[in-house]
Amino acid sequence: MDHNGRFIADLKQDQFHLFEDGVPQQIAFFENAEQPFTLALMLDVSDSTMAQLAQIKSAAKAFIGELRADDRVMVVTFDKRITVLCEPTSDRQLLEKAISVAQSGGGTSLYGAIDLVIREHLKRIRGRKAIVLFADGVDTTSKEATYDSTLRMAGELDALIYTVRYNTYNYVAVAPTASVVDPIQGPAQVATSRGEPLDVAYKRAGNYLSLLSDSTAGRLYNATSLDRLKEVFAKIAAELREQYSLGFYPSNKSSSKSAHRLNVNVSVPNIAVRYRRSFVYSTSNQ
Repeated sequence: MDHNGRFIADLKQDQFHLFEDGVPQQIAFFENAEQPFTLALMLDVSDSTMAQLAQIKSAAKAFIGELRADDRVMVVTFDKRITVLCEPTSDRQLLEKAISVAQSGGGTSLYGAIDLVIREHLKRIRGRKAIVLFADGVDTTSKEATYDSTLRMAGELDALIYTVRYNTYNYVAVAPTASVVDPIQGPAQVATSRGEPLDVAYKRAGNYLSLLSDSTAGRLYNATSLDRLKEVFAKIAAELREQYSLGFYPSNKSSSKSAHRLNVNVSVPNIAVRYRRSFVYSTSNQ
């Protein structure tokens, strides 16, 4: 982008310079912004969003309308359950129908939903891909997937992750299940359904959503109100249209699971570049 935030189109491959751990790499793959992508739209429909579900559906449909005709979208909702409402498709009527049938429920299996979408869907898809995740970031019902395991998976996935955080703290704090009562000491501090203090849970939730987006060169948006959700989704759709994709065969063949640093320079003066800062090798990458 230029310093006014406008996307710079029509750049050529030889204008990009890519480094892994400080070592120059030969760019073997290059795509401009006009390539279609596959996107997983993930919606938190737990009980904390129940009262706003109609607004969430309306904003999600508006987001679909902002995408290009050849972009494919899958729709996933999650509360305690994880439901794939629609496999990747460019059929807008099918996508809107899938969003329309979304229903709210109890619990939040956020980590489990991220695990399923990456492991069983996006890992198998070639080409440009992204996740747009709408959630408060708090997980209460995932069983096997965890905070750390899903962040590692995101580090191994060649996809952008955009997170849209909706603050449900005040709603949860007054919910009947929020208070923990000790039979001897009496009422304790406000907590999640797992007994974790809300302040702790929501701080970790914010860190989690930030790490998901930052580590994949996506972006975190705070939806201070659902009235702004359509605006946020429109910004994400516009940014997804304004991307360059670079690929290379790493000269460092180490199978280490530690993160490898990436650096991208563009030989054009007075511009700002946002890119993925690191990646982690997985067995399937080698």
